[in-house]
Amino acid sequence: MRLTLSLTALAGLAACATGPVEYAGPVATVLAMNETAPMNGEGDLADDPAIWVNASDPASSLILGTNKDEGVYVYALDGGELQELPVGRVNNVDLRGNIAVGSNDELNAISWFEIDPRTLTVKELGNSETGKDEPYGICSGLSGETYRVAVTYKDGTIQLWSGNWETIETVNPVLERTMNVPTKIEGCVFDDESDRLFVDEEDYGIWAFDLSDPDAKPVTVDRIAGGHGLVADVEGIGLWQGKDGAGYLVASAQAADRFVVYDRQPPFTPRGVFRIADNTAIGIDGVSHTDGLDITSAPLPGLPRGAMVVQDDANPIKEYEQNFKIVSWADIESALGLPQD
Repeated sequence: MRLTLSLTALAGLAACATGPVEYAGPVATVLAMNETAPMNGEGDLADDPAIWVNASDPASSLILGTNKDEGVYVYALDGGELQELPVGRVNNVDLRGNIAVGSNDELNAISWFEIDPRTLTVKELGNSETGKDEPYGICSGLSGETYRVAVTYKDGTIQLWSGNWETIETVNPVLERTMNVPTKIEGCVFDDESDRLFVDEEDYGIWAFDLSDPDAKPVTVDRIAGGHGLVADVEGIGLWQGKDGAGYLVASAQAADRFVVYDRQPPFTPRGVFRIADNTAIGIDGVSHTDGLDITSAPLPGLPRGAMVVQDDANPIKEYEQNFKIVSWADIESALGLPQD
């Protein structure tokens, strides 16, 4: 089934964003408390992380991160590299439960992975072709026993795939529907509780899709012309999920080396802007030009309110030994004065 949208109307909205609006508000500062081992080599290698929380032993949780030239890397919470899965050019990665997915533009497919909580290892399950060239971004969601995967493309297409959670190892998802925005998108995140999908249109802003209504038109969360701190390229987005639907959406304003925070629920009120600066006390450099990010609200060792993990373009030299930085969500709350639920 194809979701029919008024692309003329969407294009008209996008045309309003003719350029960035100067942001005059405050930019808070937070520091990374840890970082992953670098991806050895030059070039734009690292892109997108995903946090796997080990419910039975939070200290043994993992971070998956993409190397756009090689595949998926696996890290411990202390940042040490545990595994490399050379499955091809995977741009983005996401997960639900013990199942992870990656957008593999070498194979024009969704790459599927399983995390074994006993051995703390990740194995490749296989690939499912998308039928469309160069899958770009990816995110996963869970609705009852239905495992959902959104795949985004540079032409503004969003494919929504689904499969049965209990038989996902067969790697045989069904294309549920196709949606569109006018121009290039990459980052996306599901809000499972609200049956909502957020996507970023890089030169326009952020959209929210109501997945419960196939005929619903997307709603604008924010535009780069909105003056709230968002700029092109709008890149990674993630959710910090509180109780009873509370929480926050975070987007990377890549060109400005900063992050914009919004309420998770409509009307998606902007809550502030922050950057990640040098932590000179422990020798961790600041963050610039972030592509992908992920957030968990689950308590982890030393991270009682959860964590945000972000890609860092310069570590500290641009496009050299890129890695992922780990930030305490409690520090973000404190820096922006966010109320704790």
